[in-house]
Amino acid sequence: MAWNEPGNKGNDPWGNRGGNDKGPPDLDEVFRNLAKRFGGKGNGGGVGLGGLSLVLGLGLAVWGLSGFYTIKEAERGVALRFGQHIGEVGPGLHWKATFIDEVRPVDVASRRSIPASGSMLTADENVVQVELDVQYQVTNAYQYLFSAVDANSSLREATDSALRYVVGHARMDDILTTGRDKIRTDTWAELERIIEPYNLGLTVIDVNFLPARPPEEVKDAFDDAIAAQEDEQRFIREAEAYKREVEPKTRGQEQRIREDARAYKEQVIQEAEGAVARFEKLLPEYQAAPEVTRQRLYIETMERILGDTNKVLVDTKNNGNLMYLPLDKMIQSQEAVGNDVMQTSEPQANSSPNPVGRVSSTPMSGRPTREERSRQGRQ
Repeated sequence: MAWNEPGNKGNDPWGNRGGNDKGPPDLDEVFRNLAKRFGGKGNGGGVGLGGLSLVLGLGLAVWGLSGFYTIKEAERGVALRFGQHIGEVGPGLHWKATFIDEVRPVDVASRRSIPASGSMLTADENVVQVELDVQYQVTNAYQYLFSAVDANSSLREATDSALRYVVGHARMDDILTTGRDKIRTDTWAELERIIEPYNLGLTVIDVNFLPARPPEEVKDAFDDAIAAQEDEQRFIREAEAYKREVEPKTRGQEQRIREDARAYKEQVIQEAEGAVARFEKLLPEYQAAPEVTRQRLYIETMERILGDTNKVLVDTKNNGNLMYLPLDKMIQSQEAVGNDVMQTSEPQANSSPNPVGRVSSTPMSGRPTREERSRQGRQ
């Protein structure tokens, strides 16, 4: 039953019993009662106002002290006044008007990460299990708080969308083997393109594309493919190392061959020039005595040819038999005779007027002289 219904004999809201209509209490009486409680006498308005001033002063002091706050070194504070953005607050001790201003601290120094994973369809219609980890940092505290309902959730959804887009346009072999770095960079670029118009106040620092896995049914075959790819890279590195080892040696051999060819060229040119000079000297002699010069050239040529020969076959004109001359044995015997003559001539070197002339009658090399070979040839 309400207090103002007929028959209600209870108290009204102002403490009047019996429901008699006397109206609300007098405010002066209420202030006098308060003044009495704080030591006032209750018969004057001055004392009541003093107590009220004391209460207001204490309340103002408490309100002022409650406005002090601290922003950490890694944080930035977003200041709001009646819900409207008025600026940002740096690290340190600050004061704000309680119930009027509001400051929301945001960590802008820590690196945060968002994982993304799932089974995704590739461009060649294969299913692959991929995992991605995005590291980001808050760069604009106000946009981070108010540009989206939840900036972290928005970034997570954008990461999943970018990863599915990139994987959907790549082949499975590239995702599992050599194309992982390209998948990472493309996902990073696509993620930044997606979140740019939303102004989330976030900056992507790094994108880590974790090793992808094929379905369990074909995992063994893809493991073999990855092992073959690693072997290929190892062989390439070994070939490059062998190239670096062999190439300097080859260049040295090339340079040496060039130098030898250049020296041989100079030698041939000099020999040709010498042959031309000898021919020019020989030509007047040949013109003066052709027969003698021809015979001398023949003898010198035969001497040069037979000088390195150990066996000579002579065709006799009388009976048609071949006579064999063991020149090697003859040379050895003549060398032995020459050595004996030199040994016997050494003690008489002081008494002989010309010992060298006597010893030089026998050739030192043991070979027949030019006159002897000419005589044998005529015979």
